[in-house]
Amino acid sequence: MDSFEYNASPARVVFGSGTIKKVPDELARAKVSKPFLLSTPQQVSHIDLLKNVLGDVVSGVFIEATMHTPVEVTEKALEQLRSSGADSIVSIGGGSTVGLGKALSIRSGLFHLTIPTTYAGSEVTPILGETDAGKKTTRSDPKILPSTVVYDVDLTMTLPVNLTATSGVNAIAHSVEALYARNTNPIINLLAVEGVKALASSLPILISNPSSQAARSSALYGAWLCGTCLGSVGMSIHHKLCHTLGGSFNLPHSETHTIVLPHALSYNAPNVPGAMEALAAALPESEGDATRGLNILLQKLKVERGLEALGMQESDIDKAADIAVSNPYWNPRPIERGPIRELIRRAWAGEEARADL
Repeated sequence: MDSFEYNASPARVVFGSGTIKKVPDELARAKVSKPFLLSTPQQVSHIDLLKNVLGDVVSGVFIEATMHTPVEVTEKALEQLRSSGADSIVSIGGGSTVGLGKALSIRSGLFHLTIPTTYAGSEVTPILGETDAGKKTTRSDPKILPSTVVYDVDLTMTLPVNLTATSGVNAIAHSVEALYARNTNPIINLLAVEGVKALASSLPILISNPSSQAARSSALYGAWLCGTCLGSVGMSIHHKLCHTLGGSFNLPHSETHTIVLPHALSYNAPNVPGAMEALAAALPESEGDATRGLNILLQKLKVERGLEALGMQESDIDKAADIAVSNPYWNPRPIERGPIRELIRRAWAGEEARADL
């Protein structure tokens, strides 16, 4: 076996059904008592649910969490947080809300408990992506990692089918890149394969039966494992491309990940035979070809396949390619502008991924 290094995540995870009721106990366990609540405008109902659980100890509420964590929104929330007298932060929602919670926690030093309602995985990573003047940058710091994650399957039961699909594929992307990360290790590889299996088997069920408790539980479990992979090892060209496209062209996060993933995998495929074999085994109907398996999964999920439909202009392809090859992440295959541009063009046009980049 090759030598490796492995760092276990220090976060506490509470997983189950109805676990939102355990939030008061978790705050008491952390010796905090005045939480400041975060959500997006679309998830105010979750804030109301949380208020009912917590009672009159809530010190403040901010419901303007925004995609890509704009710095100006964070600064507005930080001002309210500081004036509220809060001693902790509770974020409830998807990646936008979790991101805001991280941004506030690292700036204030306050305890952060998060309750994810999608499959984004950000809740178990020490990574923060922020957008300032149209440019998205990321940083990693152990202090960014939320201290406690409460997974409540019940809160995902009403997740719209389209977001269920794209959020789930976003999670799969974390495991895909973990399998060929420069600093990958046997433990993360096990988590990655298990996470992909759990999501690839449950997501198609949820398209036709979104109220399946068993499938919802499996998907959330898979998302946790995939997110743990994202938080443990480095990511490569897929995540670089998605950050470029999201931050520079304001494209929606999970939808962009869903479109780009099979193309990014096909780009790296010649250089990562072991990862391709592991993924093929985890993806149904792949017939030994991981790219085929991903294409089939996306067909089953009936997701949008083209960036053009998300609002990206054809004239943006060259700009995106230029940004993607500047200061690139480590990648198992050298970054070449020509093939990267073609990758982006295929993703823009909505073509199926092909292993000829």
